[in-house]
Amino acid sequence: MEWLIAAMIAVMTSSGVFLVLRARTFPVVLGLTLLAYAVNVFLFAMGRLQIGTPPVIDKSALAYTDPLPQALVLTAIVIAFGMTAFLIVLALKSRSELGNDHVDGVHKSVDEREASRQQADMGEHP
Repeated sequence: MEWLIAAMIAVMTSSGVFLVLRARTFPVVLGLTLLAYAVNVFLFAMGRLQIGTPPVIDKSALAYTDPLPQALVLTAIVIAFGMTAFLIVLALKSRSELGNDHVDGVHKSVDEREASRQQADMGEHP
């Protein structure tokens, strides 16, 4: 079972890194989300999740599970959700300002290229 979890974490991490290195904003957002999922699964696996044992120490319980990894993963899920929402809003604002969804924002939109070409044409023929 451990090798399956390790392989799943490896696939999510490699896919996330691959998508983060793309030039468009949607694959970058998707890649960061995959990286967040990989970290969450890693934290769960490192916390030695036990099924059927209480997280609170009780004299009647024979064993207990550590609630710290679950609390960390819950916090990480909330932070990842907020980060994803911020990135989507930032990407939409960048798209409305620049007219494209490139991460670097250098590429001009079709309208800006057309306007600069018209200005160049008017400059040549006054």
